[in-house]
Order: sequence, then structure tokens, then C-alpha cells
Amino acid sequence: MSTQLNLILLGPPGAGKGTQAARLVEDFNLPWVSTGDMLRAAVTEGSELGIKAKEYMDAGNLVPDDLIVALIVERIGEPDCSDGFLLDGYPRTIPQADALEQALRGLDRSVAATLLVELDDEEVVRRLSGRRMCVKGGHGYHLEFDPPKHEGICDQDGSRLIQRDDDVPEVIRRRLAVYHEQTEPLAAYYEDRGMLKRFDGSRTQTEVHDHIRAALATLRLEDSV
Repeated sequence: MSTQLNLILLGPPGAGKGTQAARLVEDFNLPWVSTGDMLRAAVTEGSELGIKAKEYMDAGNLVPDDLIVALIVERIGEPDCSDGFLLDGYPRTIPQADALEQALRGLDRSVAATLLVELDDEEVVRRLSGRRMCVKGGHGYHLEFDPPKHEGICDQDGSRLIQRDDDVPEVIRRRLAVYHEQTEPLAAYYEDRGMLKRFDGSRTQTEVHDHIRAALATLRLEDSV
């Protein structure tokens, strides 16, 4: 069996993690394990863990770490994760990273690399605050990078374009403050363990993708020696 490519994807909102994840799962035939998607699926399916998670979500509370880790363990135990996985959205804090490490150790698995897509705050605000979405079909635009032909109107269905509440600059800055306080320390956590790979998110999506692919190809080569 090939070396397991168990990956964690980190980075601030707006760094393009979703785009890179979509490309990586295709490149390396890895399942994309998104904790948000996983939670929603577990709740929809009505699994034992999903029912527990729903109780917290319905009460407006965060789902506890041990429940999230249990969901991750359940998901990566499935056959499609046997050669590796790409974990997105978790961990977000050092205690979560500790819990994940312990759970993986129990499965005789470990993280091969943590991919950090870096982007400075002003660029994050510029990228996210420029996004617009049409009210009818949800078609997306960007005022700077992909503007509509007519200001404020969707090219495809003529409906009004709006800015999502979480794309307002003040909200973005609050999200960034939480990221810096809670999630950014994970860079040092994984760097100390020799697992961190840094990538410049201000480069084009293709350039970032090429750099990540090269880093992972090198990692696989080192592991096979």
C-alpha cells in the first residue's frame, strides 16, 4: 500500500482553501473530510453521533470537540480513507489538535503534513468584501476580479446582487481576530512537529496549487525511500 497521505488544510478565511482542497482531492484521489459537511450529513442521516450533535446545534451551542473527533474517526475509518484524507475545518485550536493527534494515534495513523495557505488581513478583506451574490440563483461575482456586466445586476438571471452579511468588512475583521487568536497558533504547533508546509496565498490559484503539489510529491518521495 502507498504511504498514507493524511493531510490537514489551514489558513485564514478568504485564502482560497476550498479551491485548493477541490484540486488536491482530484490530484491525489483523496476524500475531502470537511467537518461542516460531515456534521450536516450525520444530522441528516440521523446517526447516533448526528443525533447528539443536533441537540447541541438546536440549542445554539458549539458541538463539543470529543464529538467532532468521534465523527472524524468514524469518517476516516471508511474504506475510501485507507490511503489518506484531506481534513478541512478542524482542528481550529491547539486543544483540538491534541485531541485529534491522540485519536489518530489510537488508529495507528498520523498526520503526514499540514498545509498552511497564508494571506495577510488586508488582502483577505479585499477578497471577501468584494464578493456579491444574486438573490435568485445564488450566482457569484466579485466587484474587482469578476464583475457583472451591469452594476448590481446578475448577468444570468437579471436579479439583484447582494453582499452577504459575513462579507461585510467589520464582520471579516472579527472573523480574522478569532482566527489569529485561536487558529494561527497551530502553525507553530505543527512546525514544532516538522509537519508544516507554508504556501503564499497571494499568488494565483494555479501557482499555489503547483507549489502544494510539488511539496506533496517531495513528501511522498521522501517517505518511499
